[in-house]
Amino acid sequence: MVTTNRTINRALVSVYHKQGLEALASAFRQAGTEVVSTGSTAKKLQDLGVKVTPVEKVTGFPESLDGRVKTLDPHIHAGLLADMTNPDHVRQLKDLGIAPFDLVVVNLYPFEQTVLEGADADQCLERIDIGGPAMIRAAAKNHASVAVITDPDDYALAAERIASGTGFSLAERGRLAAKAFALTASYDAAIAEWTARTWVDDKQDKAEDQKPAQALTRTWRLANQLRYGENPHQKAALYLDPLDRDGFAAAEHLGGAKEMSYNNYVDADAAWRSVWDFPDLPAVAVVKHSNPCGLAVGEDIAQAHRRAHACDPMSAYGGVIAANRTVTLTMAQQIKPVFTEVIVAPGYEPEALDLLRTKKNLRILSVQRRPRQRPVIRQIDGGALVQTPDLIDAPGDNPSSWRLVSGNPADQATMDDLTFAWRAIRSVKSNAVLLANQGATVGIGMGQVNRVDSSHLAVERANTLDEGRNRAKGSVAASDAFFPFADGLEYLIQAGIRAVVQPGGSIRDPEVIKAAQDADLTMYLTGTRHFFH
Repeated sequence: MVTTNRTINRALVSVYHKQGLEALASAFRQAGTEVVSTGSTAKKLQDLGVKVTPVEKVTGFPESLDGRVKTLDPHIHAGLLADMTNPDHVRQLKDLGIAPFDLVVVNLYPFEQTVLEGADADQCLERIDIGGPAMIRAAAKNHASVAVITDPDDYALAAERIASGTGFSLAERGRLAAKAFALTASYDAAIAEWTARTWVDDKQDKAEDQKPAQALTRTWRLANQLRYGENPHQKAALYLDPLDRDGFAAAEHLGGAKEMSYNNYVDADAAWRSVWDFPDLPAVAVVKHSNPCGLAVGEDIAQAHRRAHACDPMSAYGGVIAANRTVTLTMAQQIKPVFTEVIVAPGYEPEALDLLRTKKNLRILSVQRRPRQRPVIRQIDGGALVQTPDLIDAPGDNPSSWRLVSGNPADQATMDDLTFAWRAIRSVKSNAVLLANQGATVGIGMGQVNRVDSSHLAVERANTLDEGRNRAKGSVAASDAFFPFADGLEYLIQAGIRAVVQPGGSIRDPEVIKAAQDADLTMYLTGTRHFFH
């Protein structure tokens, strides 16, 4: 394989986006490079004073099928794929009368942009580039002989190499080829993702009928390099789904002197997902380290915030706030005295936004769309785990399906609180026990290695974080999974809870149910678990 630089004598240029071609055109003119080009690219280069050979003169075949066929021809691809270090390839080119290319400059039809603009399926299909990826892959495969440029940021380097006559070294051609393969892989992954969403098998529209894909193809594009990761010694970056520019990751930043950090994104995403478990009511979540330290609904968004904040004012310090309604001036006035890292909402009253902007370290985010429910991907060493998202839509999530196993049927107010608690528990890291009253959390025990500790933590927070008021008494409790023993439930009973909802399913359910019956406690079993690890 050749290790020396290769002079750029002949170039193939075919680009959709014409920005930046001036630098290349100047270099082509200066070096006297033979340039082969297509359609509108050829016209642009000619307007810039470059002598251009139209591609149809090389192929002997006109552009056809509304531009679908331009460069798909042996006269082009043999010139791209000939290994000029192989004497037999050189001989074959000579016998065929085909000249090799030293440089290929290509960028692709804007498929992703077309999808984002809401084009119909036929229009999107027409934006799937065929000839462009074929040329890029051919040149990248043959980088021993051909340099391939796919990024306009590399035009300046290419222009210098052309004008100086030095060409690219093998190492440079290899790096450009790697960049080119990454582009075509990402382009194809976006197409695969779009087709998977668009061409759905009607016979597999239910989650239980869906089979795992044989290959998981996803692509994300670099949006921003973050200052650091979860800790200062870790590097981090934000990537965006190119087919989704109105989700949380692409939130509009409306204020705040500081950039979002890795931890800010993680916590704010958790908060944003939490509030949309209550789409029919104004809801606010206050999140710290991915766990809600307060979650509440209210008659208006300001009331929901007051109640969410009251659950754990200590932990709310330095936390993240999410609201599922427009932030009002009243809510902004409540936030103003509290150190808060991030607030995310679908909108802000002008006066509220002006007030929040006076908090220079508060990042203010606007997201117009509620979270989409996509497969959950978790990377592990050597692979990935994929699952459908955990939603409040399982059969056991409907209160009408709950089974009363102890005590009297709940009155409407108690059932409303149990329903709220059961929805809220989904957002709490396991093991989780949550206490609620009047549509607001009052104590949360999260992330413990046993359910007894979670019960103790929930009660402790309920009774020590509001000037010593015993908030556990009279509240309802939710547990994300069954009580394996009666001890956790017995502690909640001692604290004075009035009702509990839990999945059930333990081999010791009879023991747990008896403890509830002995206390004449209203207890429902859902048959559905909501672990969150």
